[in-house]
Amino acid sequence: MKPYVLLNAAMTVDGKIATENSSMKISGENDLIRVHHLRKKYDGIMVGINTIIVDNPKLTIHKIPSEKTDNPTRIIIDSKARTPLDSKVLNNQAETIIIVSKKAPIDRVKKLEEKCTIITSGETSIDLKETMDKLYKLNIRSILLEGGSTLNFSMFKEELIDEVSICIGSKILGGSKSKTFVDGNGFDKDNCVNLNLKSCEKIDDDILLKYTVQYK
Repeated sequence: MKPYVLLNAAMTVDGKIATENSSMKISGENDLIRVHHLRKKYDGIMVGINTIIVDNPKLTIHKIPSEKTDNPTRIIIDSKARTPLDSKVLNNQAETIIIVSKKAPIDRVKKLEEKCTIITSGETSIDLKETMDKLYKLNIRSILLEGGSTLNFSMFKEELIDEVSICIGSKILGGSKSKTFVDGNGFDKDNCVNLNLKSCEKIDDDILLKYTVQYK
């Protein structure tokens, strides 16, 4: 068994989600409010280690009225235990789980264990299917996946994403090194992930597209 996974993101019209080395605001305020309503509905919120290092987000609900108990469990995919000890996700506003591999430095793991829960999965890289199983057993039945682009690819590759909501902001970023919605090694033309469009909605100057994922 695994949690239900919704991948939510905002991208520019040309498919970018961030510059090479920094995040950017892509969608409007009403879309951000929508995202925080989503956070309130899900058991967990998942990001990759690069998101933590570059953006240092809190991954909590703060755009809408909420209680501390409304915050989803923060799940960080961090094979080498690189999460900085002063990261905002290590505050006491919500529970945090960091997923590390067996090759993560023991001293780093021990320091992080003083601030959050550590789950080990995979030898040198994270075994995402095993991770989903372990999270499900911890009663995390739904996960809001908020990237970044490398983790998005890996989750698609392992066929772990059930649904996609993507807000297309009215911006063009360009740049061959800018982060796209999905990076990684990519799929060949005959094995790309197919999506079924559920709905299309205009939010201010943005377009919100919702899809279910169809794997072969």
